[in-house]
Amino acid sequence: QLQLVESGGGLVQPGGSLTLSCAASGFTLDYYAIGWFRQAPGKEREGVSCLSGSGSRTNYSDSVKGRFTIARDKAKNSVYLQMNSLKPEDTAVYYCAAVYASWCGREYDYWGQGTQVTVSS
Repeated sequence: QLQLVESGGGLVQPGGSLTLSCAASGFTLDYYAIGWFRQAPGKEREGVSCLSGSGSRTNYSDSVKGRFTIARDKAKNSVYLQMNSLKPEDTAVYYCAAVYASWCGREYDYWGQGTQVTVSS
C-alpha cells in the first residue's frame, strides 16, 4: 500500500519543541518534493515548508522561518519537521505531502493522515 504516515504530534508548552515524522510506505521518497502543511480550526490550510526533490533546497513560511527545519533521512525513507520555540499559534493538524517533482506545487501524489500539534500551557 502506497502511503505516507505521520507521527510525532502531541501537546507541548510554549517555547517547547516537537519533531514530526513523515514515513513513506510502498514507495521511495527519492526525487519526491515534500511539503508540510497545517490547518488550524476554522482556518484554511497553510503551507509551512517545502523540501525539493533533490533534497538540496528548502523554504519556509514567514510564520515558521528560523524555528522549523525540514530534513530527509534517506535510510529511513522519511522526512522530518523539527519544530522549535513553539507558539500557541502553531496549534494545528499538520500534514505531509509528496509529489514526484523537483519542487512543491499545488498538486500532490500522496498525503499523510495528519497529526495534531497543540501548543498550550
